[in-house]
Amino acid sequence: MEGWAETCRSIVAPWECDTTEHFTIAYYFDRLADASSSLADILELRDWVRPKGRRFDVRFTRELRAGASFHILSGPIALGESWLRLGHQVIDSANGEVTAWVEETLGTRAPLSPEGLRLLDWPGPAMEQRPEPITVKGFIPTARDRVKPTDLGADGNFAPAAFVHRFTTACIQALAAIGATSSYLESARKGYSTFELALNVTASPGLGTPLLVETGVVHLGNSSIRFLHRMCDPASGSEFARLSQFGVQLDLDARRPAALPEALRSAAARLLVPVE
Repeated sequence: MEGWAETCRSIVAPWECDTTEHFTIAYYFDRLADASSSLADILELRDWVRPKGRRFDVRFTRELRAGASFHILSGPIALGESWLRLGHQVIDSANGEVTAWVEETLGTRAPLSPEGLRLLDWPGPAMEQRPEPITVKGFIPTARDRVKPTDLGADGNFAPAAFVHRFTTACIQALAAIGATSSYLESARKGYSTFELALNVTASPGLGTPLLVETGVVHLGNSSIRFLHRMCDPASGSEFARLSQFGVQLDLDARRPAALPEALRSAAARLLVPVE
């Protein structure tokens, strides 16, 4: 595609797949961090981008499973007074189909001039802005640990994949809290498959910082659940990031959404929090 730069070419390793038997979302972010850095080099923007204030909006359209080959095409798609938006297309290298659309919004240190920066038309879907919870009262603790050296990226900041690995843990804990335990998922041949997420990073926790993730349910459908996870400092409550995660219960054999059992729906309803 004219104007789009290839910024990553990779595969899905078997150990990068989860219990839903497809590419774990945190590993998408491992590759997206590479793609973003490569594009910043191509556009000569590395010194302009702030390390804090970063948002990813992702729409997954197809699964990538163990052994799949894929590549990422990236380009600048929008520009504001103090932000730059990049578009990333995750493409199945075997057939050329887009498997995920990603909009990444970065804060900039100073206004960028549109002159010399060719903005590309975004061929992907418009990302829907979902309502936020009006309170975190009723959220349950779903992950707790500390920042480790392996969580830091090449720039010394907490890496996007490190955030998402914690939120994946939070998702599994939240599922267990509503009865979708590992034994249920295994015996019923079910999984939770994310089709949309929004990661909003407001601060980068430093090495050794204690982390707490709390989770609430902000939407409950026939087969779908949208979780809202927030990562914070457990002592001060200061927020580092939050993730809106929208997914469905997936039949692992049919690879289709499956209705939630009433017992799970009732338990999930008790974690519902009001939204804007």
